[in-house]
Amino acid sequence: MQMQQVHYFLALCEELNFTRAGRRCGVSQPTLTNAIIALEQELGGALFDRKPTIALTRLGRVVRPYLDEIARNADHAREVARTLTPRPVADRSARQAVDSSGPPSN
Repeated sequence: MQMQQVHYFLALCEELNFTRAGRRCGVSQPTLTNAIIALEQELGGALFDRKPTIALTRLGRVVRPYLDEIARNADHAREVARTLTPRPVADRSARQAVDSSGPPSN
């Protein structure tokens, strides 16, 4: 399971339209569809009924809270990592260059 698939699944849950969900995720409808099909194969069943309208299947309803939690945890992990990770070297080099360009100390 890939994070992209999780995000695509959650977008499709909200949009209930493959084209709009694809646009929302910045991918084409076929890309989103293929990712959802791969996720369905991995999970062993259809996540969405496609006709007459798009709706979550029982499996989709059962796994949605778990996939939502995965997305929230990934977002939280990124936030925590940002607070614990020093700024990139380029930022420090620029800051050091500014600091060293000041008046010389006697």
